[in-house]
Amino acid sequence: MKKYLFVDRDGTLIAEPPDQQIDAYDKLALLPGVIPALRRCSEAGYELVMVTNQDGLGTDSFPEAQFWGPHKLMLQIFESQGVRFADTLIDRSFPHENLPTRKPGTGLMHSYLADDGWSRRASAMVGDRATDLQFAANIGVRGFQLGEGLYDWDEIARVLCEAPRRAEVERVTRETRIRVRVDLDRPGAATIATGLGFFDHMLEQIAKHAGIGLSLECAGDTHIDEHHTVEDCALALGQALRQALGDKRGIGRYGAALEPAEAAAAIVLPMDESLARAALDLSGRPYFVFDGSFPRERVGELPTELVPHFFRSLCETLGANLHLAVRGDNAHHMVEGCFKAVARALRLALRREGAELPSTKGML
Repeated sequence: MKKYLFVDRDGTLIAEPPDQQIDAYDKLALLPGVIPALRRCSEAGYELVMVTNQDGLGTDSFPEAQFWGPHKLMLQIFESQGVRFADTLIDRSFPHENLPTRKPGTGLMHSYLADDGWSRRASAMVGDRATDLQFAANIGVRGFQLGEGLYDWDEIARVLCEAPRRAEVERVTRETRIRVRVDLDRPGAATIATGLGFFDHMLEQIAKHAGIGLSLECAGDTHIDEHHTVEDCALALGQALRQALGDKRGIGRYGAALEPAEAAAAIVLPMDESLARAALDLSGRPYFVFDGSFPRERVGELPTELVPHFFRSLCETLGANLHLAVRGDNAHHMVEGCFKAVARALRLALRREGAELPSTKGML
């Protein structure tokens, strides 16, 4: 979903003079750090919308002719540095009029508030006054107040653009009850409990070798068989990973090693006599290809036929394209090699490389 960064003008983008009117060119001064911060937010997918109170604009106390010249110059400076405002909303009333269009009132925001096509949770408001924070609360977005001892522009950009990539998913069916928590940026000891010991061990391999924090608890109908537990754990894990990725800006996207001799070489992982090969694309389009056969039907409590089924189910909810192949003689080594190879591919695909969206389509 679209996300907005709503921004106040005077005292937020530009310094506010004692008379609180920027009605001359020599009064125009950008605040420190505002351009790189807004450029970073734009690159991270935020659409910028200016929302400003301009007391009495158009009256004798603040003629329009004195306002638009400095204002347009300010916009030109921002645009020359790659910062463009998608919309500018100006309230012209005086405080004593108490009009609903004046911040913290939301009268200027009717078209935005009637639109369900943007995320309130992902959007934010930046201003220099308590009324800006109240405005943020009134429209249902997070608020940041600039000022000494509060936030500066560099910190605001850091918080907005480096937000922790975490998610928690609960999946409840007649066959299973699952809770999954993932943190893509803070690896740690995995906490896994599915009732299937070897399967727990394989999920631990995903957490360890993908470099993510993972907690997964499952109460399933293993008294019937293992199928529902393995399948539903994969579906819940894929859903959690997808939620944590957000809009996918800045990710590596592809989990494949690049070699001069083979431009799309896969992650190749040996384990004694076995060899597993995985190539991954977080494209948003689920697709799974498997090449391999296991020399026995079970490893511990895990039927080997459920290994490709696990990864197919994971791809469905993660929105991933995965090619996985394995060969060997020892089923334990082969299964573990599959999980480790996919985890290493995930590590590459999930890593942050900047703020751009790795797609020419404009979405993933």
